[in-house]
Amino acid sequence: MTAESAHAVLPRRTLFWALLDLSWPIVLARATQSVIGFSDALFVAPLGEAPLAAVTTGSLNAFSAIILPMGTVFIVQSFVAQLRGRGELGTAARYAWYGLILAVMAAAASALAIPFVPGLLERFHYADAVHHGMSDYLQIRLLSVGAAIGTEALGNWYGGLGNTRPAMVAAVSAMLANVVGCFVLVQPRFGLPGYGVKGSAWASVAASVLGFLVIAVPFFLRERKDVALQLRALGTAEFMRFLRFGLPNGLNWFLEFGAFALFINVVVGHLGTTTLAAFNVVMQLNSVSFMPAFGLASGGAILVGEAIGRGAHREVWPIVRLGTLVAGAWMSTIGIVYATMPAPLMDWFHPRGVAADALVHTGATMLGFAAFWQLFDAVNMTMGEALRAAGDTVWCMAARIVLAWVVFTPAAWTAVFFFGGGVDAVMISLLVYVGSLGVVLSLRFASGKWKSIDLVGASSESPR
Repeated sequence: MTAESAHAVLPRRTLFWALLDLSWPIVLARATQSVIGFSDALFVAPLGEAPLAAVTTGSLNAFSAIILPMGTVFIVQSFVAQLRGRGELGTAARYAWYGLILAVMAAAASALAIPFVPGLLERFHYADAVHHGMSDYLQIRLLSVGAAIGTEALGNWYGGLGNTRPAMVAAVSAMLANVVGCFVLVQPRFGLPGYGVKGSAWASVAASVLGFLVIAVPFFLRERKDVALQLRALGTAEFMRFLRFGLPNGLNWFLEFGAFALFINVVVGHLGTTTLAAFNVVMQLNSVSFMPAFGLASGGAILVGEAIGRGAHREVWPIVRLGTLVAGAWMSTIGIVYATMPAPLMDWFHPRGVAADALVHTGATMLGFAAFWQLFDAVNMTMGEALRAAGDTVWCMAARIVLAWVVFTPAAWTAVFFFGGGVDAVMISLLVYVGSLGVVLSLRFASGKWKSIDLVGASSESPR
């Protein structure tokens, strides 16, 4: 039995082991993204607060350029999983190509945006050193967008087929390349002068390209006999259906993250370089809990998509319930670590030769708040991924937009600019948002409205 057919029906093993079998490669793949962000911050931290703020904030801003097409290509997994549940594997290959087409479009758009980066960043009140470093970092990092989206597209295609290992191998390869690249390029080593912030950015670009090659070469070798046939089978109507469900998921992520980026650049940035650097270090530490839990949620989404494709809606709730319990247990455990060891964790990012007591103290306070939202975030991920697997992307987009832009962003801005709030106000605003989103997504799933959504359509055999 091949990896692609191993989960064509719910396996005889317990649901827990089925979920774990699908999820652990995704967990490892997503965890590597945490290591990449963590290593970027760790290698740059000795250079001082300004480079640390430039790289950590620049990394989040770079992600804002990737997140729209990235969220869109996640729908590849939903389509393929449901097609697999329906026994229509012959039509699934087209969705890999739709994802790659979107990756090419994203690469072109990012390349066109590069000259405008310094001007855009001038709209935010960064210190000169932070602005200069972040401009350099972002202009280089935008070169990696196409490779990153292509990797996600193919990873989600393989995932929808029940084979989550190719994405894991690509992610681990990218992680190792990034760590080695940062070690070699950021500070003077091996006869090189040390490229600082630019070195970190080039390491990330090289890592992204390597990750794409690792997953793309086997894909093209596997499909080489049928490439011409697959490309002729692509259809405008089917691609528009792909975008119809995929774009709301991408916009969902993009607009939520856009609110978060605005929150960081304007609200947190207003509180000074130390607070900005500390907050972004906390977000990198938080990814240690977030990324593996998101991997569990994505593994559950594959099982959800297959069940819906078979018409077995009764099997969806046990999958979602188990995913929530496992993800919640993991994130709660990490939350306890945040709550009990905040200062030692922040001390890892102590800039060399700098009295960074304020950075450590501020970050420790933020980590204490972060400990409280872990369980809510686990609910957000499992419920959100299950709804995405069902194709319920438009409603989720609307809910996140309202909470992020109508509630969270204005509340945080008002608390800091009108009432003079500081770190506590920033973190309380974030905690309320994460908790509210968990409640809203849970209520949507409980309503059962997702059962009536027709993602794939009555027939997938005629794409035109």
